[in-house]
Amino acid sequence: MKKYERFEDEQNGIEVVATLPIDAAEVQLPPKMGQGYSRARRDINGTVTSATSQEQVDALENATYFFYDHEERLNFLSDGEDLEDPSQPPTPGFSNKYISWRLRRLIQHLFFRLLTLIVILSDICLLIADLATASPMRPLGSTLTFETLNIIFSSFFLFEITLRILALQKQFLYHWYNIVDLVIIVVTFILAVVESVIRTDHGYLTTARVIVLLRLLRVIRLSRLITEKKHVEAGARLMVSQNKRRYQQDGFDLDLTYVTDKVIAMSFPSSGRMSFYRNPIREVAKFLDTKHKNHYKVYNTCSERSYDETFFHNRVERFLIDDHNVPTLKDMVGFVEDAEQWMIAHPVNVIAVHCKGGKGRTGTLVCVWLIRKGLLANSKACLDYFGRRRTDSNVGHKFQGVETPSQCRFVEYFEKVHANGLQLPKPVTLSLCGININGLMGVGRGDGSDFSVEIDQGRRNTVFTATFGTQQNCETVYNTERDCLEVKLLNCPPLTGEIRVLFRCTSRKVPIGYERVPFYCWFHTAFIEGYRLVLKREDLDNPHKPKTWKVFREAFQVEFLFS
Repeated sequence: MKKYERFEDEQNGIEVVATLPIDAAEVQLPPKMGQGYSRARRDINGTVTSATSQEQVDALENATYFFYDHEERLNFLSDGEDLEDPSQPPTPGFSNKYISWRLRRLIQHLFFRLLTLIVILSDICLLIADLATASPMRPLGSTLTFETLNIIFSSFFLFEITLRILALQKQFLYHWYNIVDLVIIVVTFILAVVESVIRTDHGYLTTARVIVLLRLLRVIRLSRLITEKKHVEAGARLMVSQNKRRYQQDGFDLDLTYVTDKVIAMSFPSSGRMSFYRNPIREVAKFLDTKHKNHYKVYNTCSERSYDETFFHNRVERFLIDDHNVPTLKDMVGFVEDAEQWMIAHPVNVIAVHCKGGKGRTGTLVCVWLIRKGLLANSKACLDYFGRRRTDSNVGHKFQGVETPSQCRFVEYFEKVHANGLQLPKPVTLSLCGININGLMGVGRGDGSDFSVEIDQGRRNTVFTATFGTQQNCETVYNTERDCLEVKLLNCPPLTGEIRVLFRCTSRKVPIGYERVPFYCWFHTAFIEGYRLVLKREDLDNPHKPKTWKVFREAFQVEFLFS
């Protein structure tokens, strides 16, 4: 077939050129695609006009289906990482939007909120002391001190509410507690000024009863303890989410990111104490019902916690994945198939995926979906894109994507499964006969005698353990010249499918990370090539983090030998 297909309208004699480079696109049609086409063409009234050659039909079929199914891909590739974000993050500069955003970060910072809370508590103590000691016999100096402190506190509150209005602008009016704060602060500031000006030059009160009344009216500032709780919660959520991109539009402030216009990544929808520092489930439900009413489905990847699914009208699917661990290949395929069925049910349907922090497990499944949709070139590009999308570079440069090497490895596994038509690989059973650990010098005792290994087949299913120091279920030899510990495993059962290997250490000098071990990894036996798997420092879970590199040097790696 030619690079650019041409076909003619045989009735009107008009030549039509399809400018799609079909060969270059390498479009593969599913088996059902051709069933709805006929070699006879019809006019707009449905009358058969003429027949076309099979080559012409094939060209039209390829062009039509390509644009129908890949329109999002073409737009994405042309826009790159400038794909429009509904959260509308500001562009750094001297724009009004960016300055407002910076002010918002300031006033919502947890330390600023705690400072404001301290001032509120101090103001309450001042009021109590003022009312308790109020008397015509009270020294003038004490009265002036109370009055001055009252003016200072009132001015601070007025300054704080002014910053909040400048930062939030019209969004300030979306929450009742902001309105309450504004009324209380303005009224009590006026009262403080009035109390000050109605004194005579000699400091005597002209109307004692009026002053007592003004002091009593200041009691309404006690209600700020209630409203400030809302602000402290917002500050705590901001601190916990770090520099993850948040949705801060239309009165919402959630740890939630649009990865694409139809895929949302977010942290856990919480209730109770956890809602103090994570997304409150009621707010998440309100957001989804407001923005995507009746057209959203939630995917909960947390194995450790759940919630009342009626908040989301029971449109929730669960895929149990332990924190800092991987989904099974079966669950990956199940997720994309379920999400695909939901997406094709209606053109505006969206999915929202979450784990605890909306990063590792969430990112793993989101990247799996991106691979399925063909939105990017390969698994690495999907992982990089998710990280860029989830990270708010205006706040900080800490990477907020999928970091755990095993999770990245399983995304790569899925890419191969996807290329095979979502067919799971046939079970491959291997025997793990040996483990070589290089670069142990300076790690604990330096010879591996303080290490042990634990092997799980699947989730929470330990099938083998060995202790290197006592040579339980193993024989070990440490080669000083090569700085390599050679471990021959004894009695290890055959392994099939998803395998997790955890290495434990009794030395306190070795840093402990996720899973309370120095290092661990996941792999799948179907993807082991040449009966050997070598994982370098950056490919192991925990040592991949630069903060551990003082112990785990660049030469550190683990080699698994199979038979």
